[in-house]
Amino acid sequence: MADKKTKRDEGVLTQERPKTKKPPMYKVLIHNDDYTPMEFVVAVLMQIFRHDEVTSTQVMLHVHRSGIGVAGVYPYEVAETKVAQTLNAAKNHEYPLQCSCEIE
Repeated sequence: MADKKTKRDEGVLTQERPKTKKPPMYKVLIHNDDYTPMEFVVAVLMQIFRHDEVTSTQVMLHVHRSGIGVAGVYPYEVAETKVAQTLNAAKNHEYPLQCSCEIE
């Protein structure tokens, strides 16, 4: 009886993982109005968006001069949370400050 050897692959079976896409990022925008005090906008930028005082002041002045400005760029859930926090803070202080988000 002849020795029959079965051919078999000696390598390691690997399966390529699909590359995961980075989630889309969203800009959180602050809109200028004629009633919300500049100090309040700076405070919101420091407390909610965690900017330092200098950056917060720069963003606030940009919003004041341009009518709109970017407070930060985040994944969707974070952006929506920051918009809600900003609108709640404005409502609690009875200011008409508006905030929104859009895809980057």
